[in-house]
Amino acid sequence: QVRLVESGGGLVQAGGSLRLSCTASGDILSLNFMGWYRQAPGKQREMVATASTRGATNYLSSVKGRFTISRDGAKNTIYLRMNSLRPADTAVYYCNLRQEYQDYYGQGTQVTVSS
Repeated sequence: QVRLVESGGGLVQAGGSLRLSCTASGDILSLNFMGWYRQAPGKQREMVATASTRGATNYLSSVKGRFTISRDGAKNTIYLRMNSLRPADTAVYYCNLRQEYQDYYGQGTQVTVSS
């Protein structure tokens, strides 16, 4: 079993910054992807950023240059630094771990950006 615990969401004004954290525990394999997805009301869940254990990263085009994903392998923890936040970034953000073609998600943390 895998458990993901997120923290760091909240309310921020447009142009502000937040940092999300997620720690994974349980049966974590040495090769995996961890990342962040988000879901806004009435919309499908979308990938925001991912990072592999080998250091490869991937970003949603609309967050490139504003968001930075990083991971601490020793702690099985990932971070998402979000700068220049926009109202369109408002959503529930979910931590994700993918290994052996299985996806695990955390409970989600709300990010609200006011205009």
